[in-house]
Amino acid sequence: MTSVSHWVAGARPRTLPAAVAPVLVGTALAGAGWLPVRALLALVVSVSLQVGVNYANDYSDGIRGTDRTRVGPVRLVGQGLAPARRVRGAAILAFAVAAVAGVWLVAMSGHWWLLGVGAASIAAAWLYTGGPRPYGYIGLGEIFVFIFFGLVPVLGTLYVQTSSIDVTAVLAAVGVGALACAILVTNNLRDIPTDSAAGKRTIAVRLGDRRTRTLFVTLIATAYAVVVVMGSIQPWILLGLVSAPWAIGPVRIVRGGAVGPDLIPALVKTGRLVIAYAVALTVGLLIPVIFSL
Repeated sequence: MTSVSHWVAGARPRTLPAAVAPVLVGTALAGAGWLPVRALLALVVSVSLQVGVNYANDYSDGIRGTDRTRVGPVRLVGQGLAPARRVRGAAILAFAVAAVAGVWLVAMSGHWWLLGVGAASIAAAWLYTGGPRPYGYIGLGEIFVFIFFGLVPVLGTLYVQTSSIDVTAVLAAVGVGALACAILVTNNLRDIPTDSAAGKRTIAVRLGDRRTRTLFVTLIATAYAVVVVMGSIQPWILLGLVSAPWAIGPVRIVRGGAVGPDLIPALVKTGRLVIAYAVALTVGLLIPVIFSL
């Protein structure tokens, strides 16, 4: 029987910062116009989608045999810890929670066209490793993560609260999306040997070890370059740079040539970096709002 701890591990809680960070930043961008209920619903949508995609990946990779040899987190199907149908059911349940919260949020905002964005988000979550032609198997995972865990949640969270988007918001979404991609890049760097053997052509497999490590550093640098650009518009946003020390650990591990299980700490530290970045950016965005009250 699958234990509760197995289900929690299968949800991959270390990836959840990538779901919380964009909602936090999007709400901060709303400033004095933020709406608590809508922000909470946006958070439910984001976290539920993250949990859903994690279970969906577990299911799809498991039935394909991709996870027969694992060096990373628990995989319920691949390690025989839970029946595939139950893991698929868990993914569907998570997507259903996201859908209900999303419809409620759209109804409150009155922007019904956002239902299409929500449907696309769920489809992207499932088709990452599911369906007949999973895009995660052909090296497109990072692009979709950038869109659906960067641009969409940051800008969507802002838009359902204020019905507007500006240049600063787009730049902030780019920064958050870059760090979300860095989490996936770390994961895929660790899995290059097993993914290659399973025919999973992630961007890490396509680029190779050395260039994937360079990509990781480039994504981190992009996130902070964005802060500098935003700071030219609103100086307080430069407080986002306060989170830079959290980047040292994962960059040092990745640049140091760690492989296999030794990359797991980099994955954990990158998740912490995402939260530190979001919090620092949020403070920088909110200080002018507080001073204006």
